[in-house]
Amino acid sequence: MNRREAIERAALVLGYAVTGPALVGVLNGCSPKPDLNYKPVFFSEDQARVISELTEIILPKTTTPGAKDVGVPGFIDSLLKEVYSPQDQESFLKGLSEFEEKAKKELGDDFSEAKPEEQKAFVKKHHDEELSNAKGLGSWGWWSSDTEEKPFIFIVKELTLLGFFTSQVGATEVLQYNQVPGPFQGCVPLEKVGKAWAT
Repeated sequence: MNRREAIERAALVLGYAVTGPALVGVLNGCSPKPDLNYKPVFFSEDQARVISELTEIILPKTTTPGAKDVGVPGFIDSLLKEVYSPQDQESFLKGLSEFEEKAKKELGDDFSEAKPEEQKAFVKKHHDEELSNAKGLGSWGWWSSDTEEKPFIFIVKELTLLGFFTSQVGATEVLQYNQVPGPFQGCVPLEKVGKAWAT
């Protein structure tokens, strides 16, 4: 049963006594908000929910934990508060606000409250549009422009990957990790070893 059906049934039971303000309240505030698994220090709770859902779309849970599971949203929140300059913080929040406005316009609801498949489709569409419009991509595919600001979706993607792959799970379960590469051999002829590379 969706919200409209619930309202219609409630109105029938109450003899059509549901008033306009109550109706608007039910339509706008009836859906549950996704849980946050951390206490935001930089974002508001609504912004934190958007970032949480966005990071999970970028790196969802599969055979390994997803972005939410390893604390990527909290990592981004802390990084923005403690490391970013006020100008970069303002730029990020501006991009987040524009992302939310676009989502509300296209999805008809807040991004964090839209259906998961709608969220994924919106993020993919938004990402692909930014990628096709990008002028700052270098020949290797990363951002190289000093004059053009990196799009918001690319910044979130970059921070999500950084947070995930610097987490214990990302570094030890997803990436190949060898704390001590190879056994120690103290006396080996140079011809046999060849070049040695730092890890």
